[in-house]
Amino acid sequence: MTTPKHCLVTGAAGFIGSHLCDRLLLLGHTVTGLDSLITGRLANLETAKTYNTFNFLEQDTAAITPSTLEGIDWVFHLSGLADLVPSIENPGKYYHANVHSTFALLDACRHAQIQRFIYTASSTCYGIPDRYPTPETYPCSPEHPYALTKYLGEQLVMHWAKVYSLPALSLRLFNVYGPRSRTTGAYGAVFGVFLAQKLGGQPFTVVGDGTQTRDFTFVSDVVEAFVKAAGSDLTGEIINVCSGEPQSVLTLVELLEGPIVHIPKRPGEPDCTWGDIAKAKTLLGWQPQVSFPEGVSQMLANIDLWREAPVWTPDSIQEATKEWFERLGKN
Repeated sequence: MTTPKHCLVTGAAGFIGSHLCDRLLLLGHTVTGLDSLITGRLANLETAKTYNTFNFLEQDTAAITPSTLEGIDWVFHLSGLADLVPSIENPGKYYHANVHSTFALLDACRHAQIQRFIYTASSTCYGIPDRYPTPETYPCSPEHPYALTKYLGEQLVMHWAKVYSLPALSLRLFNVYGPRSRTTGAYGAVFGVFLAQKLGGQPFTVVGDGTQTRDFTFVSDVVEAFVKAAGSDLTGEIINVCSGEPQSVLTLVELLEGPIVHIPKRPGEPDCTWGDIAKAKTLLGWQPQVSFPEGVSQMLANIDLWREAPVWTPDSIQEATKEWFERLGKN
C-alpha cells in the first residue's frame, strides 16, 4: 500500500475525475477536488463528499498558484473541454481550457515541487492512423482543435518533465465510457447519444454503416491506470490507456438492443481506434479488467442517469455537425 498522499484532482466534478476522486479516497488518500463547474456536476461528487478527507474548490485551473498547491503531493490533471464540434466553432475557448490552463498548472507545480503529475491526454492526437494497434511512437496528426489543444497540453507536460525535472506522465485515453459520462452539451460521445435515444424511444443514429470500431475502455479501468501511474517512479513517458480490443458500433447497438437509422459518415474521424497497450502492461503493470459486454451491462443498469440528456435525431445531428462538415471541407 502506497503511503497516503494529498492529491489534487482538476476536473473533479467531471466524468472520469469524479470516479478518480472516489477511488483515491477509498484507497486512503486525501483529495482536494478542483472544478470550475462549467461542464462538471456537483452531483458527481456525492460519494466523495461522504469522506472527511475530501474538500472541494470551485475554481478555474488557470487560476491555480503555488499557494493553492501547498501540502499537495500528487496532481491529476483532468480538467479541460472535450467535444469535437464546439472546438471547431470556438478554438480560442479550447486553447484557454486545454493549453493555457495546463501551462498555468504546470508552472505552479514546478514552483511547489510536486511529487507526481499525471496528465490526461487524448488518443485523438493520432488523427487517422494507418497502423493498428497504434503505438505511442506513431506520428501525431490532430484533425480538429480539440485534438490539437490536448496534444499541445501533452507537449507542455513532456517539456516540463525534461527541462524542469517535473515527475510527470501523460496517459492517452481512448474511448472511455461508464456511469456519469456527460449527459448534456453539444452532440458528442456515442454512448450518451445512444442511451438517451433508447430512453426516448428513438432509433440509434449510426454513423455510416456502423462497421467502424472504437477502443472502448470502461472508466474503472482508466482510473486504475491513473492510480498505478501515480504510484510508479516513471517520468517523461506517454502511455496509451485503452482496452486493446476495439468493438464495432454495430456490436454496441446489438448489446443495447434497438432500431437504427444511418446518418452520413463524418470527416476527420477514423474508421478505427485501437491502441497498443504493451507499454501500459510493461511499465505500469496495468491491463483492463472490464469486458465490453460487462461494461455495456453496467451502463444499461444505470440508464436513468441519461434521462436529462438531449435526445438527438438525424435532423438535429445534421444541424449540430453542419460546421464540422463545412470547416473540414468535405460536406
